[in-house]
Amino acid sequence: MIGEPRTHVVECESTQLLLGPDDPEGAIATTDHQTAGRGRLGRSWIEAPGTSVIVSVLLRPPAERRAPELSLVAAVAVAHALEEAAAGLAAQIKWPNDVLVEGRKVAGILAEMKGVAVVLGIGINVNQTQGELPDGAKIEPASLRTLDDVERDREAILKTVLRRLDRSYGDWRTNGLAALHADLAARDYFRGRRIRAGDTRGVAAGIDLAGRLQIETAAGSVSVESGEIELEP
Repeated sequence: MIGEPRTHVVECESTQLLLGPDDPEGAIATTDHQTAGRGRLGRSWIEAPGTSVIVSVLLRPPAERRAPELSLVAAVAVAHALEEAAAGLAAQIKWPNDVLVEGRKVAGILAEMKGVAVVLGIGINVNQTQGELPDGAKIEPASLRTLDDVERDREAILKTVLRRLDRSYGDWRTNGLAALHADLAARDYFRGRRIRAGDTRGVAAGIDLAGRLQIETAAGSVSVESGEIELEP
């Protein structure tokens, strides 16, 4: 069961640093505030103390599964948890590791290898006011509170995330990304939009069963394993 044992500290540099390759699968680390939180591509993750769900989870994926897919596995779990926490709000997954609500970033995921284990970091904006959210982000940020003016119990949301992640991870271990593909397709933020990945331009055609983003270009279909994706004007 994901969630035990748990290490909690009031403040730390990053919960990613609180777990190591010798910890058991399912171990988690949580904090009320990170002083040097990180997102994908080395970007900082900034949050006001006591406003977010910040958790890292240690997983030991089987050798036959592709570890990079875990960002999408977690994204599905977080999307479900957000929809449970805020009835009426629909969450979308922005490949490969962000969760959006109403087109604004509410959650981010960071997967890092530690030996043969993966430490999966999840950050969710819960109770920030508009003034506590960062300026100048590529995608406008939001918290659940700024979306519907409701303050929530962060611990309750954490429990929902862990329950959902336990289910999604178990399905993925058994059947791969195919087990979650319908959820991914239904929440795919990029699908049908004109996008750019480096020098590749075209229309996003979905996420395949290996977790790659498909782009239909003038020259044919292109599979993108990783990289920065931008919407075309």
